Amino acid sequence: MKNSKRDRGATAAPARRPAHPRTEAAESKTAGIKEIAKAAGVSIGTVDRALHSRAGISAATRTKIVKMAEQLGYRPNLAARHLKLSRQRKISVHLPQEIASFFDELRAGIRQAAVLLQPPLEVEFHSYPAMGRGEVESISAVLDGPCDGVILAPSSLSKIGPLIRRATMRNIPVVCVATDAPGTERLTTISADPFTSGAIVAELLTRVRKGTGETAILTGDLATFDHSEKVRGFRSMLADLGSTISLIEVDEAHDDYAEAYRQTCQLLERHPAVSGIYVSTANSLPVIKALEENGRLGNVAIVVTDLFPELLPLIRNGNVLATLYQRPLTQGRMAFELLHRFIVEGVRPKSVYKLPPYIVLRSNIDLFIENSTVELDDQPPSAAAE
Repeated sequence: MKNSKRDRGATAAPARRPAHPRTEAAESKTAGIKEIAKAAGVSIGTVDRALHSRAGISAATRTKIVKMAEQLGYRPNLAARHLKLSRQRKISVHLPQEIASFFDELRAGIRQAAVLLQPPLEVEFHSYPAMGRGEVESISAVLDGPCDGVILAPSSLSKIGPLIRRATMRNIPVVCVATDAPGTERLTTISADPFTSGAIVAELLTRVRKGTGETAILTGDLATFDHSEKVRGFRSMLADLGSTISLIEVDEAHDDYAEAYRQTCQLLERHPAVSGIYVSTANSLPVIKALEENGRLGNVAIVVTDLFPELLPLIRNGNVLATLYQRPLTQGRMAFELLHRFIVEGVRPKSVYKLPPYIVLRSNIDLFIENSTVELDDQPPSAAAE
């Protein structure tokens, strides 16, 4: 199937959630400049110039030293470097344009934090089409210039891992939002806990099981940590509950509206008895459209992700069972606040921050909107915290 993968069959019992995947080498004390100089056969000053992108050495020597530093597991003291800076610091934010209902809120959270925190940091926002399309070029373009920190939403580890390593070697701390890049040297990551999100949906669909119990997941890209963890959490909870639900497909739509619509139509044709669908990204509207056009909206239990005006009547009339709100405003605020504190004060955050997702149903949607900073139904945001 073009631009998609399909994962068929009943669920196999998965392993329990492991500890955060960091290697022993990353946890242990790593090499310093002296060790790198000795191993490379150069002076400490030469190593310092290479690792801090200073002039005075050849490109070949710089490459040799950087590779040796990587082999030895060198991790620069980012806080020490930033505490010495006297110029205004610059933060570079790289987020996709799609899906706007989620990432625009995340940008808003960053802006809210940037306005309030002192001393102010210069913030540059960079956009690219979608997760996995254009992010490498967007991030690469800023790493060789004046940049003191990066906030990004990593897609696949194979694409973003080398960029995070490159940033770290240039003493640029990286904060991940929306999804993680485990095993890399990013400073920290903030997201709604994807494993828990998937588990919640599996429990909801099990409790309201309709018809055959055949269920499918429409996701973005399984190479993205957030997306794969939601599937893993879903499967794990099915196994824990001994659920009679069967996960018949996991389809990747790559956050593309047309692709999600096409795949949903084909899913309904292949599996006319499907009784539950989990849309694990904010790309739910094309799935709902396909269900409606096939006369299945309201007959299939559908759980979606995040909240925007078009979803409100569908939740209120019961055509959408629930949505899991991933709190993008909070993610954006936290990402900037943690990076600001590290740059300005040298305070290193925890490596992972997992936010509990909010479950929004027909029974609590009006109360959620009333007490939320999310702008829906043209209502002004309240002063209540998200």
